[in-house]
Amino acid sequence: MTNYAYLRVSSDNQDLYNQKFGILDYCNKKQISDIQFIEDTSSGKISWKDRAIGKIVKYAKAGDAILAAEVSRLGRSALQVLEILQMAAQKKVIVHITKNSMIVDGSIQSTITTTILGLAAQIEREFISSRTKEALAKRKAEGMKLGRPKGKSENLKLDPFENEIRNYLRKGINKLAISKLIECSPSTLYLWLKRKKLYFKS
Repeated sequence: MTNYAYLRVSSDNQDLYNQKFGILDYCNKKQISDIQFIEDTSSGKISWKDRAIGKIVKYAKAGDAILAAEVSRLGRSALQVLEILQMAAQKKVIVHITKNSMIVDGSIQSTITTTILGLAAQIEREFISSRTKEALAKRKAEGMKLGRPKGKSENLKLDPFENEIRNYLRKGINKLAISKLIECSPSTLYLWLKRKKLYFKS
């Protein structure tokens, strides 16, 4: 039996870390071991059958399991999610949605619940996209310049954690460990340290 942990990679390193942490925490509670992590870097616009999740479902065997942090990670639409779950059920492959502690075993109830969650995630994405476009159009109509202002920002994202970061540095904690402690990507921390002209261990 193989346990596939499916991670859909975005440009946010912190998001990838959260997916991994959620899946590992779930597996620890459910005593699931021998996890094979698979990262998907393909665009969401590509058919799910041509992405990593499609290959997992295609080659998975009866008794195998697929773990995803959220149902929205499986597909970009409720239809995609339903197709993936349907194929997995046909092959007797169990799907775990770790954030909701949900096991999709092919039963009608679990399939319906997961599809509804997928539909809700799709609707939320469309709402966010619509609101963003409306806000940008309004700002443009009002003559406001769009995009980031030129030059360096006075206030940085990690400024509220400055005392905490300095304390970690004094204790000799390395960059990777600090980024996990304050829940940011290592690259974000590196840039902040560079702007503040602080030294750190690699």
